[in-house]
Amino acid sequence: MSRVGKVPVKILPGVKVEIKGKQVKVEGPKGKLSHEVPHGVDVKMENGAILVARDENVGNAGALQGLTRTLINNMVHGTHTGFTRELDVVGVGYRAAVKGTTLTLTVGYSHPIDYQMPAGITAKVENNTHIVLNGADKVLIGMVAAKIRSFKKPEPYQGKGIKYTNETIIRKQGKAAGAK
Repeated sequence: MSRVGKVPVKILPGVKVEIKGKQVKVEGPKGKLSHEVPHGVDVKMENGAILVARDENVGNAGALQGLTRTLINNMVHGTHTGFTRELDVVGVGYRAAVKGTTLTLTVGYSHPIDYQMPAGITAKVENNTHIVLNGADKVLIGMVAAKIRSFKKPEPYQGKGIKYTNETIIRKQGKAAGAK
């Protein structure tokens, strides 16, 4: 039994939800998102809320019911409020800059890295080292943040690299000089 899947998704003010067959479309002030409902799961609207039900005859419908409910909830929240992911650039001479929709990273390579932001994602850089990503799609925000972090993952000895703001880098001790 999916406890998450049984909870109705409240439709926030300013958000329009349209259900056509297996397609759920959500539109709000922050953007438009859509999701294809998997086989074995039914979605319907009642009393200003979205209910997700499952077909008992399909084997993994319980897991899909909870997943579908969470994805629809993220769509409603994302189009109403949006999602934010923050990264920090740590290291001497390491910096970031945004020009239009291109994020330029200088992170110790012989050349700067230019990353073109996908549609629906905005980036803002504060103090040359703090990157703030905003958007309506939670999955896309996470993928973009992971891609930016992959350009220079934080290393455990000096902690240099690109890390999530709330991430803790476990530091290792370096070589002990002249210890006998």
